[in-house]
Amino acid sequence: MNMRPASGQIAFNAKSGWPLLGLLFAYWAWFVWWVIEPSHQNPWLLLPILGGVLGSILLMCGFFIVNPNMSRVLVLFGRYRGTVAADGFYWTNPFTIKTKVSLKAHNLSSQTIKVNDLAGNPIEIGAVIVWQVNDTAQAVFDVEDYHQYIDVQVEAAVRDLALQHPYDENSIEHSDTPSLRGNVEEVTGKLQTQLQERMDRAGILVLEARIAHLAYAPEIASAMLQRQQAGAIIAARERIVEGAVGMVEQALKDLSAKGVLELDDERKATLVGNLLVVLCGHSEAQPVINTGSLYN
Repeated sequence: MNMRPASGQIAFNAKSGWPLLGLLFAYWAWFVWWVIEPSHQNPWLLLPILGGVLGSILLMCGFFIVNPNMSRVLVLFGRYRGTVAADGFYWTNPFTIKTKVSLKAHNLSSQTIKVNDLAGNPIEIGAVIVWQVNDTAQAVFDVEDYHQYIDVQVEAAVRDLALQHPYDENSIEHSDTPSLRGNVEEVTGKLQTQLQERMDRAGILVLEARIAHLAYAPEIASAMLQRQQAGAIIAARERIVEGAVGMVEQALKDLSAKGVLELDDERKATLVGNLLVVLCGHSEAQPVINTGSLYN
């Protein structure tokens, strides 16, 4: 099946409506005067004048206004004539269909959806998208309803993004893949790129894309919180042990260098053990007075 070529926006040079509006006002003023003054009424002019009245009413249907950051897509008898994007008061063929299209920036907050991440964990995710119409012809002619099209494509892109990344960097199987929580800038940049590829068909420009909501699903949130706490405790312990080992090593070097005392391997082991207990323990160390020696 061949895809229909994308439409392209064409600038339409619409005529100003003020000159014709002035002529119509002049005609209506003359018509009112002709009705009020019976002496100037001619029965033979009745049909032409009534035709003029109907014609003036028809001409008034061709007036339209374009506000700032708005546009009008003009279609005459099924043919696209062009788009008027400059603000002003215009007139065109009365039979032209004039569709309003906003060129302003729009905010879209997607619904929070539940989906499995790359590691298979159920998560809740939602995004905020800033977009605007870039090509009015594509927005009107290439998709059925571009607002609904945007809603569906945003949800699909967010779901696809969640499937390609783990929730956080604690996933051992996918440690090399950027996580949704830990690599925010990289992930949101990828989301914007994916959205733009999907929106090109509708002539939509994605200005910004951000993840607005990210959390584990309620059924696993408690378990994942415990896992995160355990990971934080382990990381803290590793840092404490690393610092304690460095302090013990430095203490032994200083004692030997200054000749304070000579320690054999067994006494060094005892000193190291005591220092590690003091430095790594949760509670304060309780001193023990040993009246004997280490060997009895």
